Amino acid sequence: MTEQTDNLVLEQLRKIRMELDAARERDHEIMTRLSGIEIGITRIARDEAGNYAEIIQDRHTVDRIRERLDRIERRLELTD
Repeated sequence: MTEQTDNLVLEQLRKIRMELDAARERDHEIMTRLSGIEIGITRIARDEAGNYAEIIQDRHTVDRIRERLDRIERRLELTD
């Protein structure tokens, strides 16, 4: 009876070890995929920052053009 009990315990321990190994593999895959997602989000954030910088630069350009146009209109006395 003792030998049979020992075999059952060893069998259960092997099953637990196999399940634990499978869980570790899943965790590794999940962490790898999460890392890829984080890298993607970082790239998107970087691109968004670049786009925002371009928008700000365009706004400054438009402001300078408006100033020049206002100055030209004043010189030509076209303003009200």
